[in-house]
Amino acid sequence: MNLASLDIFVFAIYVTAVVAMGCWFVRKSDNTSEFMAAGGALPGWAVGLSIFGTFLSSNTFLGVPGKTYGTNFNAFVFSLTLPIAAWFATRFFIPFYRNSGEISAYHHLEMKFGLWARTYAVVCYLLTQIARMGAILFGVALGLYALTGWDVTTIIIATGILVTFYTLLGGIEAVIWTDVVQSIVLMGGAILIFAMLVFGMPEGPSQAFTIAATANKFSLGSWALNFTEPTVWVLLLYGTFINLNNFGIDQSFVQRYHTAKDERSAKRALWLGALLYVPISLLFFMIGAVLFSYYDAHPEMLQEVRMQVAAETEVEPLSQTELETKAASLTDEEIGDKVLPHFIANQLPVGLAGLLIAAIFAAAMSSVDTSLNSSATIILKDIYQRYWDRAPSERTSMLVLRIATVATGVVGTGVAVALIGVKSILDAWWILQGIFAGGLLGLFLLGVISRYPRGHRAITAVVIGLLVIAWMTFSPNMKQLPEVLRNPLHANMIIVVGTLTIFLVGIIVAPPIKPTADVPIEQEEKNK
Repeated sequence: MNLASLDIFVFAIYVTAVVAMGCWFVRKSDNTSEFMAAGGALPGWAVGLSIFGTFLSSNTFLGVPGKTYGTNFNAFVFSLTLPIAAWFATRFFIPFYRNSGEISAYHHLEMKFGLWARTYAVVCYLLTQIARMGAILFGVALGLYALTGWDVTTIIIATGILVTFYTLLGGIEAVIWTDVVQSIVLMGGAILIFAMLVFGMPEGPSQAFTIAATANKFSLGSWALNFTEPTVWVLLLYGTFINLNNFGIDQSFVQRYHTAKDERSAKRALWLGALLYVPISLLFFMIGAVLFSYYDAHPEMLQEVRMQVAAETEVEPLSQTELETKAASLTDEEIGDKVLPHFIANQLPVGLAGLLIAAIFAAAMSSVDTSLNSSATIILKDIYQRYWDRAPSERTSMLVLRIATVATGVVGTGVAVALIGVKSILDAWWILQGIFAGGLLGLFLLGVISRYPRGHRAITAVVIGLLVIAWMTFSPNMKQLPEVLRNPLHANMIIVVGTLTIFLVGIIVAPPIKPTADVPIEQEEKNK
């Protein structure tokens, strides 16, 4: 599936324009305030589209239709939890962070629990963002490989270099405005693909919905109270906890709250991003469902995809008969991520295909740049200024921000290369996010509910929570353990159980007390 020359040209022009746009903001990112918060002067609608664009990454564009093609609408339950988390965030989180005056989302944890809590949160966040970057870069590389035949590793490294380059120069304002452009283009592309699929059915649009419904593609999954499978309840819990984590303690979102010109604009931005994602994500699930119908009605195209996937997974060449046998044995889930790229390459008009592929590529860059900028901010504020120099010069601070941006980009790109071979992009990201974020939300909630907790006792809660998370993550694959000692729950329950463990244990071992003065907990302990 090689792209036409015009598509390659459009792809190159579009990506060049996006990178140039990001680099243009170098004139506005020559100080730390501009680099990290755009001077707190951006309009709420732009910040909202940036929040929306953070969710609408290339993983949504390629991973969600692929997931739906192979299964059903089960993962859409995740999207339905965004308004719940947004309400909590606008009611509690945004006022708290805007009034704190601190760009870091984790500064207050030191005041509550001590330095260890702040450090723990920073480590969890950096690991989460590195995993996120890896999943997104790997996802877009899979899509471009299916469309162009370019080497996956080369695509990952090239994307990592480009996004690190313009984030390094343009700062948070480059991140937000490029997100705005990508969001608009991707929404338009999704609408175009859906229309082409529905109206391209041999017997008309109704056939697309009939075939998908017969195959149970519109099902949200099982409603049984079973937490060992991805039931509706598992996804509902997972989505609620993850999105509370995103909107409440994720530095990339907290940083956006500070880029808006006032608190009211920040709240409107979050509502815009959250409410816009629900119907747009539904559109991507619909694309996956009607994509199944389209290829079911065009068996010759389905066979092409099966043969392609069968050939890709073999190291040694197979005979035609062996290849056809293997292709026939592949499940819908195994070919899901490759069907949409096949449709884009073969059915979209020349030129439009290149534009859409470029938008998917640039969306990956716009999602990764968010992680790069927020990670660099955390490294400066919570690591360098806390451990080495509390009052660095502006020149030193900018140097640290730029070095941190490059270092994070290199590590994130390396993780993407390491993910090569993973079956489902969406599953890989969800599992990694659940592991690294699992302990952070519990500590944050403990600090909110217990107004005056004892820091040294909260450590006990975190240690127990981390042990539970480690057991849930690794025990299913430890064959030497008896079955009864392995985690029976679905992987998406890791963040739920980890959060509740830290919160509940913290309440039990660290009952609220009132400090003798309004001073950091470490100073209070010293005073005692």
